[in-house]
Amino acid sequence: MTSTYLQAISSGLREEMRRDERVFVMGEDVGAFGGAFKVTDGLLEEFGSARVRDTPLAEAGIIGTAVGAAIAGLRPVCEMQFADFVACGFDQLVNVAGKMHYRLGLAVPMVIRLPTGGGFAGGPFHSQNPEAWFMHAPGLRVVAPSTPTDAKGLLSSAIRDPNPVIYLEHKNLYRRIKEEVPAGSYETPMTARVVREGTDLTIIAYGAMVHAATEAAQQLDAGAVEILDLRSLVPLDEEAVLTSVRKTSKVLILDEANATCAAGAQVAALVAEHAFESLDGPIRRLATPDVPIPFSPPLEQAVLPGPTSILKAARDLLDY
Repeated sequence: MTSTYLQAISSGLREEMRRDERVFVMGEDVGAFGGAFKVTDGLLEEFGSARVRDTPLAEAGIIGTAVGAAIAGLRPVCEMQFADFVACGFDQLVNVAGKMHYRLGLAVPMVIRLPTGGGFAGGPFHSQNPEAWFMHAPGLRVVAPSTPTDAKGLLSSAIRDPNPVIYLEHKNLYRRIKEEVPAGSYETPMTARVVREGTDLTIIAYGAMVHAATEAAQQLDAGAVEILDLRSLVPLDEEAVLTSVRKTSKVLILDEANATCAAGAQVAALVAEHAFESLDGPIRRLATPDVPIPFSPPLEQAVLPGPTSILKAARDLLDY
């Protein structure tokens, strides 16, 4: 059936709750209100208050409770209303959940859903892309779907994984992107996906940047640009990255997050170390400058990478 990105996430959550009674949802306004973006709408009526739990405005409490529940054998899925707010629960996530298996040999099967990204004039406290914080923390997995099909499948994979998983869902994709999504329950592997085959340039992206890259590539010669959707940042599909770059010899890496130490920086380091001799041009990165995201729509568009800046960077590399 045709689903939006938001509907696919909701469907994946519902399928997993039906499949496994250990799965439950917790967060601010996830019950009666149906979630800040309505992802959890209808779950309270179907599963009841024992499995759809409204919480106080206390992210550290939400994540800490989830850690305890996961250790006890449940599979909690926590919603942060905006990704930015996860900073309040950072200690519980990074220093407790992420290190529990190494410290005590205990699995912590929990998912933290983070509505990320800009593009809707949300301003500096509702538009961040904090994935690099968690890529640096041992013990956490980090996934970032770009399509409804992957959004549903990666959520199932995250819930079934024995590790704590950071699930990045881009707010600007919620109702903008739709496609035919398989019915029923299925898992999407935490590996990269070739979106478009090409011979002369690889564009590496994830989340909303995949769609910006596709829009830009449509204005270039057919078959010139290959687009690789990472889908998972931890684990990172290094083989897929290196295979694509060795094939095309040129690479443009896109990252909506702030440029310094972003996910794209890790990809660039990987390419520089293991595919340097295959390159026929400099590694090029586009990312957001290290500034808070502005409220003003024109200013926001000026700092975020978009099809126009991607197209220019791609043409420069192709002509190099």
